Amino acid sequence: MKSLSITGLILLAVSALLFYLTTDFTVGGITISHMMGVMAGVGIGLIIGGMVGYVSKGSAIKAEEKKREFKRLQQEKEDLEKQAADIARREAELQQNQNPQI
Repeated sequence: MKSLSITGLILLAVSALLFYLTTDFTVGGITISHMMGVMAGVGIGLIIGGMVGYVSKGSAIKAEEKKREFKRLQQEKEDLEKQAADIARREAELQQNQNPQI
């Protein structure tokens, strides 16, 4: 995202330089072709921004889903460990009750 911002600033500087070289920043020097260039630049920026936003949103959703799945699996593992410990404790109690030492 940072590199995209830097690229945008570089392109903005290049467009300002080209605009200065062609019109000297005078209002009378602005033609319809300049307006078309500005609108095309805004359109291209919106398209690229939309694509980058879509990709980053998708990867963020996938990462969140993986994190949620990992937490669920950890919880299941803890539950199974508790059940195994409980079963082992019960078996030990049964063994002790069946074979009383005299």
